[in-house]
Amino acid sequence: MRPPDSVGAVPGALELPQLIWSTMAALEHANRTGNYSVMLGMSSQAFQRVTDETALARIFSNLRLTRVDLTQTLLVPPTYVAPPRVLQDGVFQVQGIFPMRPVSVQFDLIYQWDRGRWRLAGIDVVAVPFDRPVPTR
Repeated sequence: MRPPDSVGAVPGALELPQLIWSTMAALEHANRTGNYSVMLGMSSQAFQRVTDETALARIFSNLRLTRVDLTQTLLVPPTYVAPPRVLQDGVFQVQGIFPMRPVSVQFDLIYQWDRGRWRLAGIDVVAVPFDRPVPTR
């Protein structure tokens, strides 16, 4: 399912950071509580078919161990590695970093147009030292 023409191939300059911040908030809550059901519920149906709450808990175990507070990402704009990239019709990828001290948060997110909105379809979030260079595509 592709987004209607009025939505565009990727979200606009206002909606894109909102999606990213929403994802960071959901991940922070999931990591704090150990309950990934809401995060999974916010995801695309395709993502839900290939993962479950146990897998998400395992995937983010290292991030939990760093004890980085992802709510801090809500206070700074994301810095993008490159403009969002369309992967296929109705699916895009956005990569970047939240430059925070002493630990920055690097992200690689995929969103899919599903059930009338952009939903998470892939996620990689890691804590990195502030001075680590940001990878480029």
